[in-house]
Amino acid sequence: MTETVDVPIIASEAPHYAHPGDAGADLVSTEAVHLAPGERALVGTGVRIALPEGFAAFVVPRSGLAAKHGITVVNSPGTIDAGYRGEIKVTLLNTDARESYDVEVGARIAQLIVMPVTRARFFAVDSLPDSVRGEGGFGSTGYQKEDTRA
Repeated sequence: MTETVDVPIIASEAPHYAHPGDAGADLVSTEAVHLAPGERALVGTGVRIALPEGFAAFVVPRSGLAAKHGITVVNSPGTIDAGYRGEIKVTLLNTDARESYDVEVGARIAQLIVMPVTRARFFAVDSLPDSVRGEGGFGSTGYQKEDTRA
């Protein structure tokens, strides 16, 4: 069973879930924007929400826009904190090197995922406990570049 949380909203068009079980609710554009290749723009959604304490919302790209047109969200995921009351805006980026993309008013441009969040309590220590991974960073879990030198 899916749990729900009540989120007060002010919007000309509320985010909506396209299918039962979807994690993200679609956000739509309130303005027409032309994105040339490599260009980014901050696009309004007209949505303002009041998340309850202990929750955050995350703005993520729509997979269809990314796959078909190379349109993504620059700061993905964009974080909406419980205390924020302003308009949710989406920074779109056209990653296509050749084709422009026109965002129309009412176009679905991103998804909004509402999630409970845990607040961390950070405390200073002199050392951290050991782990299997240790200080291994990028590529530490098996990725190895082949040596192409002759």
